[in-house]
Amino acid sequence: MVDLKRFFYQCKVALRLTRKPTKDEFANIVKITGIGILLIGAMGFVIQMIERYIFG
Repeated sequence: MVDLKRFFYQCKVALRLTRKPTKDEFANIVKITGIGILLIGAMGFVIQMIERYIFG
């Protein structure tokens, strides 16, 4: 029970420290996330093409 109270207290503290990102920060987050999604998708595509080439 004590751990649960401490957890909620820590969540409350963390929420007090957070703030809304600026437009520039949000744009950077979107760009970086988009690039990451594209890279992971491209890697999956290349792996699938290699698999199809090897195993026919």
